[in-house]
Amino acid sequence: MIWIKDYQDGNRIGETLLVTQVSKGTTTTGSTFLTVTLQDKTGSMEGKIWDVKNGVEQLVQPGVFLLVQGEVILYRTTLQIKIDQVKLMNPESLDISDFTMVAPIALEEMEQQLKTIVASIEDQTCLTILKACLEETYKDFIIFPAAVRNHHAYTSGLLYHSLSMVRIAEFFIQQYPPIDRDLLITSILLHDMGKTKELSGPVITKYTVEGKLLGHIHIMAAMIMEKAKALGVYGEKAILLQHLVLSHHGKPDFGSAITPMTKEALLLHMIDDFDAKMTMIDKALEFVEGGTFTPRLFTFDDRSFYKPNK
Repeated sequence: MIWIKDYQDGNRIGETLLVTQVSKGTTTTGSTFLTVTLQDKTGSMEGKIWDVKNGVEQLVQPGVFLLVQGEVILYRTTLQIKIDQVKLMNPESLDISDFTMVAPIALEEMEQQLKTIVASIEDQTCLTILKACLEETYKDFIIFPAAVRNHHAYTSGLLYHSLSMVRIAEFFIQQYPPIDRDLLITSILLHDMGKTKELSGPVITKYTVEGKLLGHIHIMAAMIMEKAKALGVYGEKAILLQHLVLSHHGKPDFGSAITPMTKEALLLHMIDDFDAKMTMIDKALEFVEGGTFTPRLFTFDDRSFYKPNK
């Protein structure tokens, strides 16, 4: 088996891959083509089916496993698959873990890191709320992705993103005192925890009805208030935790309910934005050759990024 991360220009492939996205288009001559996003545990790649024969369009749907035969080609600096044939595969005959991308650190190690971080929280209000929220979401928090398709969009991406942010935060805490460490670290672990209710899970991640109607920011702010009141710790610190969660996207245009109004809130927003964007750039650079540019990236005002030759 050849993994997607090892595909090279000119490779002929015959591999089973998971379909995650499909869109239909029309050529200048009026014929139909399909753009298919295909995935295994090492990454994803776009494929094109130019000769859409009878039944193929109904066969190629998000969530199905296909035996894909075709050629890997370099198109405008990006590798893609020119698909010749597809065959529907029975998922019961496959190891699903071969098709879901996972965090670069083993889950057991990340769970231990999380345990150590939680044990380091000294403020009792922060610790009480954090433990209560973790107790409700833990099973999903450690395996859910952090997004549908952008940053950390893989199994355990939510946990990996949170731990990465904690490591970044520890530098800022030392560099720019005074910072309320317990407030900042707790808010980092809480800020995206609402995605355990906003998203459907690590395989073919979609938005839930609750996620579409409320969004993870409001879901999490409500959970903090609910836990704090139920446990009798609702006061300024609980309100500050809600503020950090509600403002962590920076401004309303980006989904925040309010703009950051404390030092810790501003830091949370900046650390979250930094970690997410570095991950998106790395993902885009992964599938381009040295000495070329990535496709234009919407998140970065349609800029392309250059990958230097080694």
